[in-house]
Amino acid sequence: MAVAEAQLYAKVSNKHRGRGTSALLEPLLAKGFPAHIAQKALVATGQKTIEDAAKWLHSHCNDPSLDDPIPQEYALYLCPTGRLHSRLQEFWRESKRQCGKNRAHEVFPHVTLCDFFSCEDQKVELLYDILKRVGDSFSQKFPPSISLTLHASPSYLGFFIDDSQANILKEFAVAFSSEASALADCHVKPSLKQFHLTLAHRFYPHHQKTLEELAKCINPGEPCQWVAALYSRDMRFVHYQRLRALFQYKPQNIDELMIKAGDLIYVDPTQQSEASEGWVIGTSHRTGCRGFLPENYTEKAHESDTWVKHREYVFETATRSFTKTEKEPNINLNGEVHNLSMSRSVTNVLSLQNAALQRGVLVMRHGERVDQVFGKSWLQQCLTADGKYYRADLNFPSSLPRRKDSMKQFECDPPLSCCGIFQSRLIGEALLDQEVTVSYVYSSPALRCVQTAQHVLQGLRSNQRVKIRVEPGLFEWTKWEASRAIPNFMSVAELVEASYDVDTGYRGNFPLSSLVPSESYDDYVSRSSAVIKQIITACPSKGKGVILIVGHGSSLASLTRALTGLPSRDSRDLAQMVRKIPSLGMCFCEELKEENKWQMVNPPVKTLTHGANTAFNWRNAIMED
Repeated sequence: MAVAEAQLYAKVSNKHRGRGTSALLEPLLAKGFPAHIAQKALVATGQKTIEDAAKWLHSHCNDPSLDDPIPQEYALYLCPTGRLHSRLQEFWRESKRQCGKNRAHEVFPHVTLCDFFSCEDQKVELLYDILKRVGDSFSQKFPPSISLTLHASPSYLGFFIDDSQANILKEFAVAFSSEASALADCHVKPSLKQFHLTLAHRFYPHHQKTLEELAKCINPGEPCQWVAALYSRDMRFVHYQRLRALFQYKPQNIDELMIKAGDLIYVDPTQQSEASEGWVIGTSHRTGCRGFLPENYTEKAHESDTWVKHREYVFETATRSFTKTEKEPNINLNGEVHNLSMSRSVTNVLSLQNAALQRGVLVMRHGERVDQVFGKSWLQQCLTADGKYYRADLNFPSSLPRRKDSMKQFECDPPLSCCGIFQSRLIGEALLDQEVTVSYVYSSPALRCVQTAQHVLQGLRSNQRVKIRVEPGLFEWTKWEASRAIPNFMSVAELVEASYDVDTGYRGNFPLSSLVPSESYDDYVSRSSAVIKQIITACPSKGKGVILIVGHGSSLASLTRALTGLPSRDSRDLAQMVRKIPSLGMCFCEELKEENKWQMVNPPVKTLTHGANTAFNWRNAIMED
């Protein structure tokens, strides 16, 4: 079988020696790899070097799909390079920072010539030849420069290409697709719609003005050299989400996935019901293996991060985008740019906006709660026969605050663990290092939230200056309460007696009596919207102090989306999102005073990530056989 396959590949690439596929394939066959697997490795790495293919084969030695005869999908894009590309990346970065991610951020700047089509591995090199041949035939026809006209609508922003120039590009796309369909036996469809370069797509309508202002900072006449590039993707994962590993994770169980920092993971949203809270099931792009992994070890990646660039044809034009002495910015596939200086026009826009910034709102989830570690029956583990509390593990709090009613009330209103206290203090110290000034602090009435606020302020060394305003309206969606009743929270007097720095003169916007068990989702959204607006109104806009709000996982969405004018999430989406928010997860909004609006930006400090530390019994682990 291997001999027959080798003969087939030899026929395809008989005339391509040197750096052709056969020259790369033969050494892999000599190492004993079956022809179809060797060819698969070459295609997966862009048919560049033997070393890349061999490394891919080594990484995929346990890939259960290694023998599957599934071809890659290919697309032909026209991509700008040089200074225009740099300006487009500035727009990409600023639009994401100011307006959040939209569909255009998934892929680098491009004009689609031929959308994705499948091609058998052994015929891919024919596509390379076709690209060069068709490129050569159009090199004299290719426009010396391409005219770009900005077009905007409530859901789309981009550059349209002049019709006369677009017609030449369409002829090029048709010629490539015709030859590829005939010679490589592919079903290739050229793009015949209005040729365009997308800047933003599927964004919220109220962001249109900001996006247009940023787009106007791009000079479409910047020097640019255009490149026709062939990319591939794994067709099995087209509709999957993509995550990037931030840290290494070594499996603790057989069904877990080994990941390294930088690994890309495919995640099917429809298959996550099997995963426990805080975990996802994913397939590694690097190894092809599938398993469980901790979600807080990852961040979202772009769709094109997993694509492979194969070949490109550079159109030599009279107006070169850069000379040999000019340096291209360091650009990776997903379009991120490093060491890129902002253009003066974008800088001017940002300086005007920064001058208008007045206040910031930092919404934070509470620290690690004790029942999160020890379960709902944690209190039973800590009570003596006569009902006195003792510390059964070092992660239990050293003591519990005194309350007038039964200690059993802590079961529905649990305190922070010792790690939760440490987390909170560490975040406060990080805010202090960044010279963040907190002017006001609001907290949900839940004990874990009050404690988090207290220890963040201690880390900030502000606990004597700023008092905690306990706001019942900040409590989480009451439908999620396991007891189906509103917890019996500690009173302000009890909190003060327990040495928490609470503002005794503050009267909440929502009294405790207004919290209704099992409230509807619409009621929760309305409550969150009302309470954030009342907090903003109550805090004077003079100065640039930060309003710190300590709440729950759901607070990060319900409060910030109401503040920035975004519509509320679907209740099912909210539940999924909350599962992904770790202890002390945070969102930050800053005010654009002149525009009378708020925008989401990066928090002033990073969140805290750490691994699990399970209980240890030396007698069972060491002494027993």
